[in-house]
Amino acid sequence: MTSQTLREARKYEEEAEKMIKEEERPGFHLSVRTGWMNDPNGFSYYKGQYHLFYQYYPYDLKWGPMHWGHAVSKDLLHWYYLPAALAPDETYDRDGCFSGSAVTLPDGRQLLMYTGVLKEQRKNGKFHDIQTQCLAVGDGVDYVKYENNPVLDAEDLPEGSSKYDFRDPKIWKKEDGTYCCVVGNRPSDGSGQILLYTSLDGFQWNFKSILASNHNRFGKMWECPDFFKLDGKWVLLTSPQDMLPSGFEYHNGNGTLCLIGDYDEETGIFTEQHDQAIDYGIDFYAPQTVLAPDGRRIMIGWMQNWDACALRSPEEKWLGQMSLPRELFIKDGKLYQHPVKELEKMRKNKVEYYNITFSNLLNLDRIQGRRIDLELTLRPGEPEKLYQKFALRFAQNDTYQTALSFRPHESILKIDRKFSGSRRAIIHQRRSLVNSRNGELKLRLILDRFSAEVFINDGEQVMTMVMYTDLAAEGICFFADGMVNMDVVKYDLV
Repeated sequence: MTSQTLREARKYEEEAEKMIKEEERPGFHLSVRTGWMNDPNGFSYYKGQYHLFYQYYPYDLKWGPMHWGHAVSKDLLHWYYLPAALAPDETYDRDGCFSGSAVTLPDGRQLLMYTGVLKEQRKNGKFHDIQTQCLAVGDGVDYVKYENNPVLDAEDLPEGSSKYDFRDPKIWKKEDGTYCCVVGNRPSDGSGQILLYTSLDGFQWNFKSILASNHNRFGKMWECPDFFKLDGKWVLLTSPQDMLPSGFEYHNGNGTLCLIGDYDEETGIFTEQHDQAIDYGIDFYAPQTVLAPDGRRIMIGWMQNWDACALRSPEEKWLGQMSLPRELFIKDGKLYQHPVKELEKMRKNKVEYYNITFSNLLNLDRIQGRRIDLELTLRPGEPEKLYQKFALRFAQNDTYQTALSFRPHESILKIDRKFSGSRRAIIHQRRSLVNSRNGELKLRLILDRFSAEVFINDGEQVMTMVMYTDLAAEGICFFADGMVNMDVVKYDLV
């Protein structure tokens, strides 16, 4: 039985979607059906297609009482909207259905696990969110909330842990048919921790261990955890709030964190051996992964920054899109990311230039566009003499441009969107330290109308950002201070 709240949301989104033209959206990144989108939820493979749910407020361009939006895809690039899956319509989740995940039950139904939010007024008059973990079961379109919700609440927390910061369950099924989930939480030291719970059937849950603790090293609260085995190691992904920068590795604000290490299944303890950011750009948060049928571990993130939501003009009809899905692997103890291989099927109209040596400005015939896959290889253009700077300017015309620039002496790559059309004083630049020997660098830039994703050195690092530049700005040019030798391969993404 669908609630009135969910019926209204479904009716509204169906009508509001008609107001948005196809060309006003990204071509192959999932954008919100209407209104507001944040974290990806329930990223799963079910009944022969990928399902992606998302934090959703259909009625406005800003965050509101959270629903779950829903879309499906065969190839991770062409998405089709399904009706909203969850709405805040029960006593335990009336103030929001926050982030969560999905798994297939033995009887073929799909189980959603999410955080229910209920605002509680405290003695000082302020409201705090009581957060609990809840379940819903469905057929891939319609979901019924479990009659015994919530399945995890304050009584299931280790001593000293906050019932107000207890969210974002990521569930998975083990080979023996039992279930685990990790949940973000805040202990008494005010920082973050990841809790591990186990279940025999997916419905009755027990606390197992504190899987990992922040100890105030990486930001404060750890949100949106994900935990999985990859290439013989265990990987914990999480999104810390209130980060302080650490050189070029972590930046201010809400960031991303990848911990790689070992996991003792008996004790439920993760031992970290390496830490790094997941994305080094401006707009990437709350990633979630799925294990594809062919064994690939695929990650998708919210392509937005909480501190830069005002980049989009308030009279627009939608705000929020997901990153390109990325295949993950470990190389030399570090996390690497590639665009999903399905993207290669969209490549058309190949244009290539090899061994071009230039300085100052360079325009190349047929190198332009806003839905493209552009591969660059950079080298010094003169023996024994390193160039000072290289820049790639795109989404460009007489008014606008977004730039990617590299200074080989410092090995720093910078993205800059201050001329992209924004009228707000928000985050416009970010710099990253990259691996470059003698000014050599490999870059792959994926543009999709309103976003740029830069894969550096075959996926060793990624820098992601959105840009809401007028679509008429589709010029691309190159600049060098000193002599640069360059290979360029460009495809349209059709």
